[in-house]
Amino acid sequence: MTKRRVREAFHAGSVYTVLTTFALLMTFPFLVMLFTSFKTTADSFRFPPRLLPRDNVRVELPQADEPAPLYQIQLDGEEAELALVERSIRVGNFVDVASEQTFQLPLDEAIELTADGEQQTTTYDGEIVPLYRITVDGAQRDVALVGRTGLGRFVDPQNPERTALANVRQSTPVERILFTGRSYREVVELHGMDRSLTNTALVTILVVLGQLTTSVFGGYAFARLRFPGRDKLFVAYLGTIMIPFAVLITPLYQLMVALGWVDHLAALIIPWIFTAYGTFLMRQFFLSIPREIEEATIIDGASRLQILRHVFLPASTPALASLATFTFLYAWNSFFWPLVVINSGNADNRVLTLALTVLGGRAADSPNLVLAGATIAVLPPMIIYIFGQRFFVENQAQSGLKG
Repeated sequence: MTKRRVREAFHAGSVYTVLTTFALLMTFPFLVMLFTSFKTTADSFRFPPRLLPRDNVRVELPQADEPAPLYQIQLDGEEAELALVERSIRVGNFVDVASEQTFQLPLDEAIELTADGEQQTTTYDGEIVPLYRITVDGAQRDVALVGRTGLGRFVDPQNPERTALANVRQSTPVERILFTGRSYREVVELHGMDRSLTNTALVTILVVLGQLTTSVFGGYAFARLRFPGRDKLFVAYLGTIMIPFAVLITPLYQLMVALGWVDHLAALIIPWIFTAYGTFLMRQFFLSIPREIEEATIIDGASRLQILRHVFLPASTPALASLATFTFLYAWNSFFWPLVVINSGNADNRVLTLALTVLGGRAADSPNLVLAGATIAVLPPMIIYIFGQRFFVENQAQSGLKG
């Protein structure tokens, strides 16, 4: 008995381990997108890449107008956290030719040596180099300038008199994990994502409501009403599902031109409120409701609309939720038809999928902005799917496919 329990526990643990591993692999790209959207542009290009967003720690300095970033800098032979107060200082690399000592000082602190108005020079490593006079530890030295570079000036926040010069790019910044919403604000304010989000939400809501309405009435008519040619008409209507959308694109666009709906949101709504799939789904669900319930309500004097409203609709919540979820996902993520019927330069009627393509071109050098726009587009359908998944599973368990 003990061995059996051990095997069962091992089996269950193995299953959960495999499922958890695959779940993490599937969610990792989404986490990369989400966390990158909270990064700064510089942090998103950092190598090696890091998952969580980070930013420089900054400190207030009396002599600075804005907080200065902290870096790990060598000062007096020790690592210290110093604040960067000046980025580009022209620094000279000097050599005392006699003693071979080297010095590194800002060029504005060195005095050029001249004679008769001409620059004095000397020979060092087979090259002619200019001579300068510098002050080191209170003593003046005549040294040769052998190189120039650009360094940053760093100061100790606790003691501003302690300073150091170092290469900013080669210095290690002092960082902390910081989630910033600047990417989202820039995407919304500068790239018009707020208008596209509003258009997409409006189109999606109206398409979902339209498809639910037409599918409920159509499904009820095909499931419960008797009229000549009902079954043949249903089969013909259902057969439209097999027609590829590429075949319909040209006549549908010509119809939009004739109606004057090109470049208008009506072209994204009206043609898509009728769906053979939704009618089929609701018909199959309505067929699963016992006919005796309907006959009893008819005997009590209820009309067809009352039966549909008070009997069928309350019982069809799983089917309606499933249809609403699928319709929402399709309408929200629709790209090809909006690309055809909405002018890419029409920012007022642009939807999210079109706005993302424009953003991908404008902000190609800022992946944090592109992924912030992608996050805005991905989160709503993901939330809707999570909430609607329970109804979808319940619908599959209850209704089935009944002819």
